[in-house]
Amino acid sequence: MLRMVGISKQFPGVAALDSVNLDLARGEVLALVGENGAGKSTLMKILAGIYRQDAGSIEIDGEAVAFRSPRDASRQGIGIIHQELELIDTLDVAANVFLGREHTWGGFARFLDSDKMVAETERILGRLHSTIAPRAQLRSLSLAQRQLVEIARAISLGARFLIMDEPTSSLTMAETESLFEVIRQLKTDGAGIIYISHRLGEVESIADRVAVLRDGRNAGILSREEISHDRMVQLMVGRDLDDFYIASAPAGYEVCHACLELKGFRTRRYPDSEVSMTVRRGEILGLAGLIGAGRSELAQAICGVDPPITGAAFIDGQLFAPKSPRDAIDRGIYLIPEDRRRFGLITEMSVRGNVTLPAVSRYTRVGWIRRGMEITAAARAAEDLRIKVPSTEIAAASLSGGNQQKLVLAKWLALKPKLVVFDEPTRGIDVGAKAEIYRLMRKLATEGVAILMISSDMEEIMGNSDRVAVMHDGRINGVLDRSECSQEAILRLAVA
Repeated sequence: MLRMVGISKQFPGVAALDSVNLDLARGEVLALVGENGAGKSTLMKILAGIYRQDAGSIEIDGEAVAFRSPRDASRQGIGIIHQELELIDTLDVAANVFLGREHTWGGFARFLDSDKMVAETERILGRLHSTIAPRAQLRSLSLAQRQLVEIARAISLGARFLIMDEPTSSLTMAETESLFEVIRQLKTDGAGIIYISHRLGEVESIADRVAVLRDGRNAGILSREEISHDRMVQLMVGRDLDDFYIASAPAGYEVCHACLELKGFRTRRYPDSEVSMTVRRGEILGLAGLIGAGRSELAQAICGVDPPITGAAFIDGQLFAPKSPRDAIDRGIYLIPEDRRRFGLITEMSVRGNVTLPAVSRYTRVGWIRRGMEITAAARAAEDLRIKVPSTEIAAASLSGGNQQKLVLAKWLALKPKLVVFDEPTRGIDVGAKAEIYRLMRKLATEGVAILMISSDMEEIMGNSDRVAVMHDGRINGVLDRSECSQEAILRLAVA
């Protein structure tokens, strides 16, 4: 039904795609996997009419097509769910779902038919088993809810070809299964689906075939019978990933005294729920729980983004009352936020500017920024954290997801952190980049830094944590030592 032949694309200093071939059959789920920077999103943006290829061709039903804009692709029945959500905060849910395709009445006058859009949005969200109100303002929704709105918009297109770029990166297990039910129905209806995900367990369960890209080239195709986690990883990275999780501190290393202590801590989201917990120097404390349990709100309160309404916090035994992010930064407490593009980086700014921004005064003399010192510091950070970048002068927006995540971390490391809070540290990044993030987290811990890791990925929680605290409705329901951790034990506390 769809064929891409010899697709190539160059960006300044980077060959993003080199003669890539891809084909999709009717009623098929084709998983497209590869490390960040492998070319997956670029290839899909060409198919969606966002980019134009430098070479190669696209065929639909055996006929060559040329896309000059996303509208051209949409007319051919191609819809895309973007990894970084393309939604408008100031509109409601229904308006976002039908943006650019609004239902109208009144002929030439074209009055908006809001009731029809609301009813259709409610029907689509019902298919996803979501209770999001169609008239709710987008800015009031969580990241997971926004992701469901993006999925609803793509489904509303009635597309023959649906591209899903990391559609479950912020969804719960229940929401993910609801999406899979929709995918199975779309398959039955004859739609072709290209499914991009770094969650290889999902790929194993939903894909009919897997196409693997590496460094902008085809690395292989796996049939349904050949699909396995190890086989996909081998094709993606060209090697086995040994010691993927660094499960505990090195032999002989001892976890030190408490770095952060919370007593009777209450957030604005859950004013009636108290949190008391300890994060020790040299440990990775995993914070598990279902979406909406209050984990991100707790992280934001600790880091002064949304100060607590009551309770006490202590850093190295000294009282700490965060009223702003600057208070936390001054005490060595840094947040790696869940939504790195909105809250972790200034994407229009260069890599160099992002690295040096939190401590820009270090690079100034009599009020003038010393550009040479900035360049040296940024280059050192990029080398230390293996950030793949042709130049530190390029915009942060042009980096892959994994490299953006490492860039958020890079800007804090020079400031000698005491506590680093990672909120969904590997959302939307590939297995190779995940392994590097895990390595960096464990390295910080062995240097005496306290790590609080919030994650919805059960394997990530169990694979990296020295202890696991489980939240439910804004309070800590229990803390498990590593020897006590199991999926069943964590879920039991998460739903109690």
